[in-house]
Amino acid sequence: MATKVYIVYYSMYGHVEKLAEQIKKGAASVEGVEAKLWQVPETLPHEVLSKMSAPPKSDVPLITPAELAEADGFVFGFPTRFGMMAAQFKAFLDATGGLWRSQQLAGKPAGIFYSTGSQGGGQETTALTAITQLVHHGMIFVPIGYTFGAGMFEMEQVKGGSPYGAGTYAGDGSRQPSELELEQAFHQGKYIATITKKLKGAE
Repeated sequence: MATKVYIVYYSMYGHVEKLAEQIKKGAASVEGVEAKLWQVPETLPHEVLSKMSAPPKSDVPLITPAELAEADGFVFGFPTRFGMMAAQFKAFLDATGGLWRSQQLAGKPAGIFYSTGSQGGGQETTALTAITQLVHHGMIFVPIGYTFGAGMFEMEQVKGGSPYGAGTYAGDGSRQPSELELEQAFHQGKYIATITKKLKGAE
């Protein structure tokens, strides 16, 4: 049986989605791991999204709370809103009460990645406040720590991410994830997939 890793994300302008794609590639690079991308449902009406100049969503399938139970591990991604996860992702997690009651996510590993508008915009507070969601489900938070090596200490160029997980800076929306940020996302996918596989094998 393949180890299933779900990369579940919300992306309004595409920055988080670009990281998600690299995380999927990293996870899929681990032998015996099946990685799949999922989006959470949008909560804003089309008219509001149009006024926000949000591009159309990609064709990545939407996930339902019940489908989370199928996975062995997760990497959750979202943009930051005032230092915390975007409401769209919180709304999705708020709908997982049934899984909480039945403890179907307990013991499963999960990582976090994110996008902020600026360097002080919540790269770490977004991850810290998101951990509460994992805790209540009994999930195992898997940070990347400093396993990315020298890339964690880059000081010559702007780089998102932290020991909590991969990240990027969107700026005014025009900045796209850098090569180093994408490499860190790939690393996170591979790292969490490796740990998920080990835990599944130890069952």
